[in-house]
Amino acid sequence: MRLTKYAHSCLRIEHDGGVLVIDPGVFSDPAEALDGVDAVLITHEHPDHLDLAAVNQQLARRPFAIHGPASLAGALGDAADVLRPVAPGESFTAAGIPVRAHGGRHAVIHPDIPVIDNLGYLVNEVVYHPGDALFVPEDVEVDTLFAPIHAPWSKFSEVVDFIRAVAPRRVFALHDALLNDNGYMVLDRQYTALSGSEYQRLEPGTRIDG
Repeated sequence: MRLTKYAHSCLRIEHDGGVLVIDPGVFSDPAEALDGVDAVLITHEHPDHLDLAAVNQQLARRPFAIHGPASLAGALGDAADVLRPVAPGESFTAAGIPVRAHGGRHAVIHPDIPVIDNLGYLVNEVVYHPGDALFVPEDVEVDTLFAPIHAPWSKFSEVVDFIRAVAPRRVFALHDALLNDNGYMVLDRQYTALSGSEYQRLEPGTRIDG
């Protein structure tokens, strides 16, 4: 299994000839990430996780399924025709790769902002992408965690505790497009020291083995 980390929260997974993309949002390079895609997983409807224009452009080239919360249909517009709704706890196959959905709700940004649906995805039983939540999957040994290291809804200590609770072999930074170089320097140092796992922030476009 080959993983390509694009900017912010976008991840491309290639396995046994299948291409699966998670959260091709506006802060990433969705056109490149979606090239040749067989299926897409969307954690939730926010545009930094779903670039609808890029998704529609790729759908015009070749059809593919979109898996995500049922509430995603409204944000997808015409693309809702290819939505395959997923519920928390559900297991399914996307691009020939086994996936299990976890969580269910987005982290609270502010009490005045409605909480929307959010699903985390455990891919091939080893890679966990939680979307915009710090949901710890139960009875799962996660090998590779992509952890949202910075967000309007997050608190550093809670993210550290989330990583420790998941206890992966390795953890890579996710959801970091709002940071500048100073922020990267500070958070990389702190997560390396405190996460309890092998921590690394990948430059956009970096490929690793899954």
